[in-house]
Amino acid sequence: MRDAVIVEAVRSPIGRRKGGLAEVHPVDLSATVLTALLDRAGVDAASVDDVVWGCVGQVGEQAGNIARNAVLAAGWPESVPGTTIERQCGSSQQALHFAAAGVIAGQYDIVVAGGVESMTRIPMGSARRVGLGDPNSEAIRRRYDGIEFNQGRGAEILADRYELSRGWLDEYSLRSHQRAAAAVDEGRFAGEIVPVTLPDGTKLDADEGIRRTTTLEKLAQLEPAFGEDGRITAGNASQISDGAAALLVMSGDRARDLGLTPLARVHTATVVGDDPVAMLAGPIPATARVLERAGLTLDDIGAFEVNEAFASVVGAWLRATGAPEARVNALGGAIALGHPLGGSGARLATTLVHHLRAEGVRYGLQTMCEGGGMANATIFENLAVTV
Repeated sequence: MRDAVIVEAVRSPIGRRKGGLAEVHPVDLSATVLTALLDRAGVDAASVDDVVWGCVGQVGEQAGNIARNAVLAAGWPESVPGTTIERQCGSSQQALHFAAAGVIAGQYDIVVAGGVESMTRIPMGSARRVGLGDPNSEAIRRRYDGIEFNQGRGAEILADRYELSRGWLDEYSLRSHQRAAAAVDEGRFAGEIVPVTLPDGTKLDADEGIRRTTTLEKLAQLEPAFGEDGRITAGNASQISDGAAALLVMSGDRARDLGLTPLARVHTATVVGDDPVAMLAGPIPATARVLERAGLTLDDIGAFEVNEAFASVVGAWLRATGAPEARVNALGGAIALGHPLGGSGARLATTLVHHLRAEGVRYGLQTMCEGGGMANATIFENLAVTV
C-alpha cells in the first residue's frame, strides 16, 4: 500500500500586522518558502506534480489562484500546476490532506502542500466587503433564527460552556508567550524558518509576535473584545499576522529512490463539521474521530498542536479530552506567534514534524477550529522511532 511522507517542511517568520512582512507581496512570500523547500530537499522543481495551497482571503493580491502565481514567481517550470483551496483557518491543513490523499491514491508522486496569508495587505473579511451580497442566504438565516455567525461569540460560548475564567485564559496566554520565547532561545525554530528578504534588502528571520515582557497584570488590563461582560480580549486571542509555510510530500518509495529521509508520515487525516454558532468546538470531535480511525488513544500521542485561535478553544479541548497540557503547544502557539489564516495549518504541521524529530516522539496530533463550525485533525508518525 502506498503511503505519504513529508520529507521537508519550512515556514517564513510570522510577521506582525503592519510589521516586517507588510511590504512583501503574498505571491512573493509564497515563492520564498517554495524555493527554500526544494533547495533544502535537493529536489528538482520539474518533478513536482502539483502545488496545493491554502489561502482564505482570495481577493486582490491573493486572488487569481495564488498557488499558480507563486509557482511562476518562484521561477519553477511552467509545467508545474497549482491550485488554491479555502477551508477557513484550516485551509493549508486541508491542502496537506489533499496532497497526502493524492499521493496515496497514486495521482501524485511528489506534491507541495502549504499556504499563505498576508493579513496586513488583505485584511480579514475582505472577501465579504466587495459589495456583492451576504454569503449567508435567507435559508441559512431561517435555519439559525437570524443568529450571526461570529468567531468571537463562539469563543465566549466555549468559555461559558467549559467554565474557563478570565484568569485561566490570561494565564494560558502568558504561557504561550513564555513557551515561544523559550523555543526561540533554545533554537527550536531554526530548522524550520526561512529568512525573507524585504524590499529594503534587509532580512526578517524571526517571529515578531512574541511578547517577552507581558505579564498577567498587563493582560488583565485589556478590555473584553466581544461585550462588556466577556472574557475574550486581544491578549487571549490569536494575533493578526502575515506568513507562509510549505511541506514537501511524496510516496515513501519515491523518497527512498531519491535518498531522502522523511520527517514524518501522514498517518491519519480527517475533517468534521460541527455547530456553526459555537463554531470553534470542532477540534473536540475531530480529535476523537482521527484517533478512532488511527486505532490510537490519547495516551499514544506524544505532542499536540491545537491552534490557539483563542485561549478558550484550547481550554475547551483540554477539558473535553483530558489531554496533558504539557504536551500541548509546547513551543507556544498562535497567541504568541500569530495566526496567518491560510498559512497556519501548514505552519503548525511544520513545527510539529520538526518537534517530533527533535524530541524523538513517535506520534503527533494537530487540530484546528475553522469558520462555519468545522475542524481538521491530522496524526503524524515519526518513522525514526522504532517500537
